Amino acid sequence: METKQLVSEVKEHLTKALIPFWEGLKDKKNGGYYGYMGYDLEVDQKAEKGCILNSRILWFFSNAYDLLKEEHLLDSAKHAYSFLKDHCLDKKYGGVYWSLQSDGSVLDGTKHTYNQAFAIYALSSYYAVTKEEEALKIAKELYQLIETKCRDEEGYLEAFTVDFLPESNEKLSENGVIAEKTMNTLLHVFEAYTELYRVTKDEEVGARLRFMMDLFVNKVFNKELGRQEVFFDKHWNTLIDLYSYGHDIETSWLMDRGTEVLEDNEYTEKVSNVTAVIADNIYQRAYIAHSLVNEAENGVVDQTRIWWVQAETVVGFLNAWQKSGMEKFYEGAVDVWNYIKEYLIDKRNGSEWFWALDADHNPLKRPIVEPWKCPYHNGRMCIEVIRRLEHS
Repeated sequence: METKQLVSEVKEHLTKALIPFWEGLKDKKNGGYYGYMGYDLEVDQKAEKGCILNSRILWFFSNAYDLLKEEHLLDSAKHAYSFLKDHCLDKKYGGVYWSLQSDGSVLDGTKHTYNQAFAIYALSSYYAVTKEEEALKIAKELYQLIETKCRDEEGYLEAFTVDFLPESNEKLSENGVIAEKTMNTLLHVFEAYTELYRVTKDEEVGARLRFMMDLFVNKVFNKELGRQEVFFDKHWNTLIDLYSYGHDIETSWLMDRGTEVLEDNEYTEKVSNVTAVIADNIYQRAYIAHSLVNEAENGVVDQTRIWWVQAETVVGFLNAWQKSGMEKFYEGAVDVWNYIKEYLIDKRNGSEWFWALDADHNPLKRPIVEPWKCPYHNGRMCIEVIRRLEHS
């Protein structure tokens, strides 16, 4: 498939499917966006509204507007921004809650570093397209909050009570372990700070990006296995033999994006060498049957095809192709996009993507929308494909 056709198909999917779907979930009475649609395509208007979901929707519409310059997209971003500002932010203790009731009252007051990061990511993008100083002010306040309350000398911590006392990290731990530090939270703090640095060029933020790149190269990346470790104790000792294929391919391009924004030749070389290894390993190990398998724990591969993993694979392979010139990566990106079109996009009217497919590529009966199922991964895939290839 030529790049022109790939861009055309992806842009049509973005404008004719993803954008209308998410605009259709706007809660005009209580603000924000409805937080749940079941596999049966029924929207639960009383369901919880995850603050991560709202931040990701804000990020999505801000970037869709930046790309397409259509006024209704800015209106949808403003709708998400108002909900974040008025309801997701804790006016007493600071920071962003975990989740809200459908009416905007607090449901889960947990303060998670991951959640603060996504708000920074979204607010920075929103500021980039609106120049709304209040949004940037909130993003900077959340940055200071993470730096003063959510880290130690060795890196970023995870979960806190509403008033920022440490608590157990069930929300970002899986596979039978409770992690004091995670690769996932580090990655998304990095992603958020990359966007904040892009719009501010604040050297303090740049210094934290370098700090995280060093952690990535020296603590998270396993040189012997050519992968990232996933769950750690507070001193970055790994807790489990887990190979998270989706996070690795996502990291490979998000770390490269960070070096592009930072423009530091030393760190570009240091990080790029590692991300190249990670992307090639994923291609060799996890790219099976036109798609990416999920993960491997103790060497046992989980064959589930997760929606976000496929979306990140398209971007990660495109990034690897643009970096290396190796055609196998471009062909892989197109192949996974074709798989997404065939199996993962739900063809039923009023739907979006399935949450996951089994080993035989049949959909699992998971929700179409819930606190983690959002337009951030598949929407970002579309935006990245268009931005990278439209004028190539």
